Amino acid sequence: MHRYLRAVGFSNVNSRKDFEKILGIIMESPTSKHTLPLEHKHRLVQFNKDFMDGLGISVVGEYDEKGFFYLNYYTPYATSNIVSSKETVMINKRVDTDAYTGMCDDMRLGVSLIFYLQNIIDYKKSSIKENTGRIVNICLSSLSIEGKVLLGLSNDRVSDKNLTQETRRRNKLIAEAKNGNQEAIDSLTIDELDVYASVMKRVKYEDIYSIVENSFIPYGSESDNYTLIGTIINWSMITNEFTKENIYCLIVNCNDLIFPVYINELDLIGEPMIGRRFKGNIWMLGHIDFSEI
Repeated sequence: MHRYLRAVGFSNVNSRKDFEKILGIIMESPTSKHTLPLEHKHRLVQFNKDFMDGLGISVVGEYDEKGFFYLNYYTPYATSNIVSSKETVMINKRVDTDAYTGMCDDMRLGVSLIFYLQNIIDYKKSSIKENTGRIVNICLSSLSIEGKVLLGLSNDRVSDKNLTQETRRRNKLIAEAKNGNQEAIDSLTIDELDVYASVMKRVKYEDIYSIVENSFIPYGSESDNYTLIGTIINWSMITNEFTKENIYCLIVNCNDLIFPVYINELDLIGEPMIGRRFKGNIWMLGHIDFSEI
């Protein structure tokens, strides 16, 4: 069973038999259905069923010429109307399934951002091809099955202004370094050494989470999984209409990258509040507006 089902309110689905009941509901009354004609009168179909606002399960399969349906895979999904990034994106097919991932270089994170592509039918209908990059709008969202709430850090306006200026300077240096500017590379290297020395000095007397305000680090063997520390700028609670389980929706800001994190009430330690921080492991999802191509 998909381990992130509990993040959309299905923590008690433990067997194939349990999921088959849900599968019937999804296919009988989907919220949306997307179809792509294939060869030999086959059709690729994606069924999306919202079980609460913005959260649900997606089923992808294929109809043959006789109308028989063959399940390829299913995944929980989370939608967002927040445009988190507008970057050049690369689309790549996953090795294990017929699913796809997107990858973009967002200067705010300093690492390549990889996410699970949710609207694969739109991608297959678009003109973009694998391993080719185009600038598009990307709406990011994420699911989590373990997390905790940390206290926020108190910053004054002067500190926030200085941090914003430093972030812009660093992003500019990263962009120049990608183009081969050796001075920018050297400057970034010196900055990293200075930060490392400062952290090692402060960590002797301070808690590490009072020094590191935000972080975004790849986690585990899956390329689209990350360990996140981000500031909660808004939050709400929604309820799965089918299971009646409560899900937290945390709008998180991590290095100016804003996206929602959805986590089951049972899996979150602490009480979310605006200004506090979320720390946990997430599965990053993305919806691309291919009309921008």
